[in-house]
Amino acid sequence: MAQSIQRAINLIRVAAEHPLTLTEAADVLGVHKSTALRILQALEAARFVRKTGAGAYVFGSGLIELSELALGSMDLRQFASAHLRRLQGQTGHTVHLAQLTGNEIIYIDKVDSPAFDAVKLPSRIGRAVSLYASAVGKAILAYLPREDRDRLLAHVAFDRYTDTTITDRESFEAELAQVREQGWSVDNGEHDAYVMCVAAPVRDSRGKVVAAVSITAIEVIETLDQLKEKLPLLLETATLISQEVGYTPEAPPAS
Repeated sequence: MAQSIQRAINLIRVAAEHPLTLTEAADVLGVHKSTALRILQALEAARFVRKTGAGAYVFGSGLIELSELALGSMDLRQFASAHLRRLQGQTGHTVHLAQLTGNEIIYIDKVDSPAFDAVKLPSRIGRAVSLYASAVGKAILAYLPREDRDRLLAHVAFDRYTDTTITDRESFEAELAQVREQGWSVDNGEHDAYVMCVAAPVRDSRGKVVAAVSITAIEVIETLDQLKEKLPLLLETATLISQEVGYTPEAPPAS
């Protein structure tokens, strides 16, 4: 039984690479054509393979759907937890993980700093983040396709919270272009004047940016320039979390 399952797995892998004739499928399976046909018919019924008009067998949509379900069920917080806590220990500052959920970016984990600044931060798990006046917001929006970014920002008024808040779409797009170029983002007291933050994107197995990790401190504890000195640790953490959910750096990232 185990050998038969392994052969079927091999068959699906080959079908994902190129179309297979019945004869080729029988060779891969190491069985007679009649047996190979029954196996192919079973896989076709499950939509794991699909028969083309030319009679060849190719990769089926059923496996793509399973992959999407698996991606959707992944608990990013669970995969990221140990990395976030290590980053907090390395930097001494509060660390956040924020995820794009529907039309909002939500804090899904937070590791508080034991220092005094932790009690002063307004963030909390489950809270929506400003799309344009936050480092995690910029780190995620910078890599979204333009049409998705347009949809998310369609009703954003770009209100001014502080002297450093970006208050128009053109300036915000210029900021996002810089984020894409350098690979990280900042919040220079743009929502709360005393809060400084740096963030980096987290990618899923398809290379799509779905979340962001950040280091946050109040300015009297650490300035933005001082936080930037911790960027190597932040970027390493973002990469490790991305790898936990299947991202391989050698794969071209999705924009």
